[in-house]
Amino acid sequence: MKYTIYLLRHGQTWFNKYNRMQGWSDTPLTPDGRHVAELAAQKLKDIPFAEAFSSDARRAVDTCKIITDANINKNKLNNYKITEFREQFYGSFEGIFSGEAWYNVLWPHGYKTFNSAVPAIGLDKCKDYMKEADPFHDAENAQEYWERIDRGFAKLTKVVHGGDNVLLVSHGTTIRSIAGRFGEGFHVEKSPANSSLTKVVVTDGKPVVTEYAKKIVD
Repeated sequence: MKYTIYLLRHGQTWFNKYNRMQGWSDTPLTPDGRHVAELAAQKLKDIPFAEAFSSDARRAVDTCKIITDANINKNKLNNYKITEFREQFYGSFEGIFSGEAWYNVLWPHGYKTFNSAVPAIGLDKCKDYMKEADPFHDAENAQEYWERIDRGFAKLTKVVHGGDNVLLVSHGTTIRSIAGRFGEGFHVEKSPANSSLTKVVVTDGKPVVTEYAKKIVD
């Protein structure tokens, strides 16, 4: 059984604009973020989505509605929330300036920035280091994170049908993590832009990323 996920990153939010850590915390779409999502909706309007999903974050829910409201199948679509495809949880680092957060997490391991660490040690090790650095140890490590994501794919596979095209609106680190684990040859040290498109083909429950972070709007 094979189906295709159109995995879209939500539009720009206020925390995105201010470069703050935004995992399970949430801020609304900016006017520019809403506009870009509307442009993406026009690019995707003729794809007959059989189902539409988003994480339960407001920024993902709102982006999902913008996309489905313009879709050729809009009268048949219900937008379902699937919590397993939330962003990574950053624990006590939520909401603070991203550069400061990653410096505090990574400097004990010889790195000063997230962008310098990812090519050297990978996204999963960064997750582990964040949980280690979180004084409350509430941030997700790689094992906790992937157990959640795997549950999400299992849920999708139970409810969709062979040949379906499904929309899934999720988040930057989640999308690049999925591309890094289930893709081959993608440069995941680069974060996907807001409202960019990643494609995932799931065959008998096994996801394979076939396209990563394609900009569908200028």
